Parts: sequence; C-alpha cells; structure tokens
Amino acid sequence: MTVYYHNGEFPPDSRLEWSNLIPLLGPTAAEIARYDGILGAIPNPFLLLTPLKIQEAVLSSRIEGIQATVLEVLESGNDDGRAPTSSERQLDIQEVWNYINAMHKAEELLKKYPLSQRVIKESHSVLLQGIRGHGKSPGQYRRVPNWIGPPNCKMDEAKFVPIEAQKIDDAMSKWEKYIHQEHPDRLVQLAILHAEFESLYPFLDGNGRLGRMLIPLFLWQQGLIQKPVFNISSYFEADRDTYYDGLLLVSKDGNWTGWIKYFMEALRKQAEYNYQKAHDILGLYEKTREEVAQNVRSQYTTPALDWIFNCPVFSASSFKNNQDIPRASANRVLSAFEDLGILVKHKQARGSVPAVYVFPKLIEIIES
Repeated sequence: MTVYYHNGEFPPDSRLEWSNLIPLLGPTAAEIARYDGILGAIPNPFLLLTPLKIQEAVLSSRIEGIQATVLEVLESGNDDGRAPTSSERQLDIQEVWNYINAMHKAEELLKKYPLSQRVIKESHSVLLQGIRGHGKSPGQYRRVPNWIGPPNCKMDEAKFVPIEAQKIDDAMSKWEKYIHQEHPDRLVQLAILHAEFESLYPFLDGNGRLGRMLIPLFLWQQGLIQKPVFNISSYFEADRDTYYDGLLLVSKDGNWTGWIKYFMEALRKQAEYNYQKAHDILGLYEKTREEVAQNVRSQYTTPALDWIFNCPVFSASSFKNNQDIPRASANRVLSAFEDLGILVKHKQARGSVPAVYVFPKLIEIIES
C-alpha cells in the first residue's frame, strides 16, 4: 500500500504521548552531556573531529547505497599522481567528500546565520556538486513530483509519496519556523524536525544525507554539544529497515511518539558509542605520544603526531611539505615513526610518485 505525506499533521506537539517519552529524555540527555564532556576535554579538537566526521560521512552515504571505505576516502585526499580507482568507485568516493564539504559549508554558515532554509540550500548545493546528482537541481527545491519505491515504479506502486511539489515552499517555511520555536524538549524537537524533513523530501536527491547532517548541526547550535560532531548514521545503517519504517509510520499512522522513542534510543546509544570512540582515540594519542617521547629525539614530534591524527593516510611529500616542521626534521620523524610501527607504508614510492603512509591503529578505531 502506498503511503502519502501527512498533510496537516505537522507539528504534532499536542498529540505526543509525553508519558511514554519523559522516561527516555533524562538518560538520553545525560549520555549526550557525557559525550560533550570528552569533546570539551580535548586539548586539540582536530584529534577527534577529522576521524569522526569522516566516519559519519562514510556511513551516512552508505545508507544511500554509496560504497566507499574510510581508507579509500582518506587515500583519495592525496593528490599524488597515482592512477584512480574505477570511475564508479571514484564517484562514490567523491560523494563522500561532498558530504564532508557540505558539513564544512554548513558550519561556516551557522557561525553567521541560524539554522534555516538558506543553510540547507547552500549545503545541498555542495552535497550535489559535480557528482551523479549534479543535474538534479542542487540547492533548489524540486518542482516535480517524486516518490520512493522500487526502481522505475509508478507513483501508485511507490512505498512513499512525499508532499506535492507546489506545497514545498510553504511546508519548508513552516519547518524552519518550528526550528526556532520554544519547545518543552530540544531532543524531541530534533526528532520531529528530522522526520518532517525526510517526509517532505524537498530535493530531488540528497535528502537522506542532508537530513542526517542536520542532527549534529542542531545539537551544536542548541549548545548541546561543543562541536558539530555526532555519529548517528551507524545506528541507522545497522538496521535500515527499522529506520525507514519508523519514518514511514509517521505518515501512515501518525505514529510520532513511536518515532521519537526510536530516535531517543538512537541518540542515547550513539552518544555512548561516540564517547567510547572519542575515548579510544584519545587513549591512542596519549599512548603514542608517550612512545615517541621515549624513542624519538625531536622537538617536532608533537606537531607531527597531531598532523597524522588529523590526516591518518598521507603521501610522504605532503608530510614533508608541512609548514610546521622543517623538511629535514620531517624526514627524520617520518622514518622514526615508521621504525616504531606507528606508520606503515601503504604504497611504495614509484618514480616521481611518493610513498603513501597509513596510521593503522587510528584507521582501525575509526572503522571499528
């Protein structure tokens, strides 16, 4: 049976079963605050931000069928003259980079503007730039009908039909207004905003990724986390059917309370997961710093260590061109880190093409 968008049912605040939600709110907020505490304790925020952002970009894209690994994405960031992978794989990798760049764009905009349609549209333009969706009106709401279902299905065979194209502008204005309303609970508000955005399906492509991108951005703008870094997609990706069915039931049965309960569970478990991930990365940093302090005699070990945490796959030339470390010292530190097994040569140098190094222990934590 085809499910159609829930016209007239947003916002649902007066119909929520708060007695079923209240027991979930405290534990969820507490786990997010615990995770935020470790974010605030980081001496160098880039130690966490780069690894966790890339992991979220990979997993959010994977939900949409985009296949690329963390290692492939990081390796592709090195312009070292090597032959590219297959064109299809390269497009997948580019889509992940577009996600990362769209998040950067949104972060910069949110330093000047509130979360709004402007931020959404400009981020969407970056998300679809130069890839398979580039002909699908980047940064513009769709002006034609759209539906979700098996490939090449007709509208009456679809699983879900979002709002009519001519109603999108008004619906998105209502959605934007809801962002800035006072609300009894900001996490419940976020659950509603995410579900409504996905139900409206305002763009021809990229709605799922953009909707998930909104989650850390909203948490950050509301002051619930200090940095817009919150992996949520691993929970959704682990059981896509439950995620999509929860969204579908909002329109089918008006089951907003059921959706919010699921979303609270996702936030709570992912806050626990994110805390552990951050804890593991910081633990690796401290252990590696102690190891290099005991074995490498150079004043540049700390900037070198910070550099490889921020860029755990890199070419030898990019490391040696690092402005914070003199070239001669960079050569010595690179050799010392390789001798200690901190770095592993992923690809050998070939002619004028430099070697590529990997920081395997950090990659293992990111991908675990």
